[in-house]
Amino acid sequence: MRKALRWLLSLVVLIGTVSAAGISTATAAGPAGAGATAADNADIKDRLLAVPGMSLIEEKPYTGYRYFVLNYTQPVDHRHPSKGTFQQRITVLHKDVGRPTVMFTSGYNVSTNPSRSEPTRIVDGNQVSVEYRFFTPSRPQPADWSKLDIWQAASDQHRIYQALKPVYGQNWLTTGGSKGGMTATYYERFYPRDMDGVVAYVAPNDVVNDEDSAYDRFLGNVGPKDCRVALQKVQRETLVRRDALEKKYKEYLAANNYTVNTVGSLDKAYEATVLDLVWGFWQYQPESACADVPDAATVTDQALFDYVDAVGGWSSYADQGLEQYTPYYYQAGTQLGSPDIRQPWLGKLSRYGYQPPRDFVPRSIPMTFQPRAMRDVDTWVRHHATRMLYVYGENDPWGAERFRLGAGARDSYVLTAPHANHGANVAGLDADDKALATSRILAWAGLSGTTAKAPHDAKLDRVDGARKFTLRP
Repeated sequence: MRKALRWLLSLVVLIGTVSAAGISTATAAGPAGAGATAADNADIKDRLLAVPGMSLIEEKPYTGYRYFVLNYTQPVDHRHPSKGTFQQRITVLHKDVGRPTVMFTSGYNVSTNPSRSEPTRIVDGNQVSVEYRFFTPSRPQPADWSKLDIWQAASDQHRIYQALKPVYGQNWLTTGGSKGGMTATYYERFYPRDMDGVVAYVAPNDVVNDEDSAYDRFLGNVGPKDCRVALQKVQRETLVRRDALEKKYKEYLAANNYTVNTVGSLDKAYEATVLDLVWGFWQYQPESACADVPDAATVTDQALFDYVDAVGGWSSYADQGLEQYTPYYYQAGTQLGSPDIRQPWLGKLSRYGYQPPRDFVPRSIPMTFQPRAMRDVDTWVRHHATRMLYVYGENDPWGAERFRLGAGARDSYVLTAPHANHGANVAGLDADDKALATSRILAWAGLSGTTAKAPHDAKLDRVDGARKFTLRP
């Protein structure tokens, strides 16, 4: 999938909203959970480092928890483990070995600051966060890009689970948002016996890569009509004023020492950013932001340039903006698929159309699309999903192609948060859906009949960094 407003990188939608005050000495949370002794928790660092292949990068103390940044030795190729290894970065937010554990991934880099996903908060448990393979520094050297696929990544998670299950013996859930929700789904598809439940947020499901009319229908109906029309006019105007605004773009690139070699030209990078505008707006802006859409007929060049930057980000298609996300674009162009939306209101103002992932990956990296990969996952979810929860946002373009359940699904649900965008979560569901989702998450965690939710902590549950990125899930 492509890029558009990169505002919460890997959909840290899950990385909630909670922080406690201060930093203190590294002590385990107490009292110990069922079946846990003080010794189980007191020597948690030793227990983690006793896992073969596990090494410590650093420990960061946090009140009520212990937090570790670790490296774990993984095979480059799980089918041929003797053919080399790499160090995969993971983090452990340790509360108590007697509590449930949530495995979280954004599908991108892992944050090295303590944070909690929404399910971790709901079950008041531990969290193991995993950096996706090939996102630096978790990249094999030399990089054999053919080993970046959804099965290899799921196998990374499987080995981490097997390594840590003896330490964290209670129930495990897996979760993630956007590409992280996709990752949680793929893990469940390939290793359905590992997890006790899956909570996947705003997970796209591009089953047939060449058929994207669902996105066009969505963008033709989302939000108030006057807002859609105003955005379209702004987008058109940005292309009408291409000559004047490309001068500003050139100055912007030079001032930041940015280059556009991967995309191939300043003009292509400029248009790619502009074509993301409408999608990017609905991906992360609330409906209330419609009031901030400028009047295309009167807006100045500078104000127009600044608005596109605020919604989409002019750095998005510069080499320096693309580099961190090369693994994502590689996967979008080999297995995941990507949207190819039509924007008829642009007419002949668009010279390139929605550019494919191949345009955003260095040509030195070979790519071949595998159309069966997503069809296989979609079929499996429809017929075999068990204890899986999908949460989508009503106004989120990525939800136009979503996971759906068939007759074979068991104890699984697809819920939609009204008026929510790509940051949709359980807390934003209608009351009945919220109660259902919360009760199932607790049940899957082995906490039926309890209300285990951890108190709000503004640091642990904040959206990490509020960084802005282009249209990628």
